Amino acid sequence: MKVEIRLFATFREGRGKTVVLEQNEPTPRSLLRDIGVSEEDVAILLINGRDGDFDQTLKSGDYISVFPPVGGG
Repeated sequence: MKVEIRLFATFREGRGKTVVLEQNEPTPRSLLRDIGVSEEDVAILLINGRDGDFDQTLKSGDYISVFPPVGGG
């Protein structure tokens, strides 16, 4: 099944704004591992626009949005 990952801020570097992956029984944890994003680097994880969990099983057509910690000054 296909799941879309929407990346924000520094997560886009070298990856683009979105990545679509195909996996059997995907979870946010497995998808992020496949694109080289450490879950320790994720400040906000949304599944279909709502708070998500790294171990939640996703369905075809779902999308996850991941945000790094915000910094600046």
